[in-house]
Amino acid sequence: MHEHALKVEKRVPDFFIVGHAKSGTTALYEMLRRHPQIYMPDAKEPWFFANDPRSQTSAARSDTFDPGKAFDDYLSLFEAARPDQRIGEASTGYIWSPTAASRIAAARPDARIIVILREPASFLHSLHLQLLQNHNETKRDLRKAMSLEADRREGRRIPRSSLRPGLLQYSELVHYVAQLRRYHAAFAPEQVLVLIYDDFRADNEDTVRKVLRFLEVDETYPIDVLRANETVRMRSQQLDDLVHAVSVGRSPITRALKATVKTLTPQGLRREAFALTRRRVVFGEPKPPDEKFMTELRLRFKPEVAALSEYLGRDLLTLWGYDRL
Repeated sequence: MHEHALKVEKRVPDFFIVGHAKSGTTALYEMLRRHPQIYMPDAKEPWFFANDPRSQTSAARSDTFDPGKAFDDYLSLFEAARPDQRIGEASTGYIWSPTAASRIAAARPDARIIVILREPASFLHSLHLQLLQNHNETKRDLRKAMSLEADRREGRRIPRSSLRPGLLQYSELVHYVAQLRRYHAAFAPEQVLVLIYDDFRADNEDTVRKVLRFLEVDETYPIDVLRANETVRMRSQQLDDLVHAVSVGRSPITRALKATVKTLTPQGLRREAFALTRRRVVFGEPKPPDEKFMTELRLRFKPEVAALSEYLGRDLLTLWGYDRL
């Protein structure tokens, strides 16, 4: 038998959960991947279509970078899928990227797109805590972090550990109508499903079955209801920086400490120990948001919510309490 006859043709995903972050995308991803007619890889967020291809492989650091190979590597994430399964992925950065919609459409014109939208102020509050947790942000006060947007747009005052500084432009992340227009410009209306986070929180199972119908798979399959990722509060930025520094070993001291731990502890236990330390020592229950600032944000974003309500044909001003401001 010829070698090419044994080669499995790689497939572009059938569907994409494109965002938003902190809006139930992880819970939806976990529930969908349990369905026997759906395959989603362990790598939840490849971000391939939201990144410059040069960031996709180690070849980006050389002069021999091959965009075709980067795409091939991406498609390899889905090789384990059966031919009869729908395949998908969930990268929250796709909703914010100005080019992801057109790039996805170029690769898979018939793709199905799933969007989850959350009330802007609570979304930004939750996202800010997440960015602190993953070291993209260092300013613990959201008001202060948002006041730095102009500086950061010019490349100033960006945390050294921030891998995605674009996420620090908080105000731009809630331009929901502009984000949806990019996908509606690239895909037919019936290929785009827009969900509201409140509906998902109120009835996980009903929302997931709606998604299963959208993906044209068996909607009667039993669903394990899962909770979305919990928002956490960072008790100590300095302590978390120390734990993070030890885990990645960037300084001479932390490299030496990490080498000692590595010698004495198996890899799996090391990873679990670092994660446990962060959960128990560094993080705690989230503090209530600054309601005064939340109100300021809602007043600021009320025109955006009004435009979104008109765009979707649904009264989100009332649902999200903007009519009472």
